[in-house]
Amino acid sequence: MGTLSVLLLTVVAVSLSPLMALTDIRVTGTVRLDPAAISQALERHRETPLALLDEGGIRSDLEEFALIRSYSLEVVPPHSLLVRIVERAPIGAVERGSSFDLVDAAGVVVESSRERPAGVPLIRAGEASPEEAAFRSVAEVLEALPDELAARVDVVTASTRDDVAFTIRDAGHRVVWGSAERSAYKTRVLEAAIAVNDPAVSWQFDVSAPDSVIVRRL
Repeated sequence: MGTLSVLLLTVVAVSLSPLMALTDIRVTGTVRLDPAAISQALERHRETPLALLDEGGIRSDLEEFALIRSYSLEVVPPHSLLVRIVERAPIGAVERGSSFDLVDAAGVVVESSRERPAGVPLIRAGEASPEEAAFRSVAEVLEALPDELAARVDVVTASTRDDVAFTIRDAGHRVVWGSAERSAYKTRVLEAAIAVNDPAVSWQFDVSAPDSVIVRRL
């Protein structure tokens, strides 16, 4: 047997041996999720040689966590698996009966509470289902807003994909947005309109046709 063959066999033997088995699971990127719970869910993969880790099995284990939007895996020899988590980001709250569901842009419930979550918009768009055009349009608008402006949105409504509107807390302004199209441009127009009008007065800003913004006093 040639030297190269011996070397290859040695590499294979070592990679499949307990010397290269998984003993350390590291989870990063979590905010709401408990990294220890994720690590525990992957416990059955410990002592498996790194080269034989079952990615399908790991995917199945992680699917139990609804708050995981995506993840990546990195094998770090000789014994570690690094799991990078990207959690679902809430865009607003939906009132359902006597509770409020914090949802992401796909309509997935991030958490529920008896009280309305502070600092997030209250979404009133049908059943807030991702199958509904009204909710999808609301989600697109909220994701397009700059963080500072999105944090000031109080209630956002829509009955179709083309009639999104929202109120701005504290100032009492109402914004008629229309569809989610040209949201970046609408944002610039809205911010400019707010800046040049009396902040002590509540206004309605209609940016549904952003080239011809309409401003009126409420």
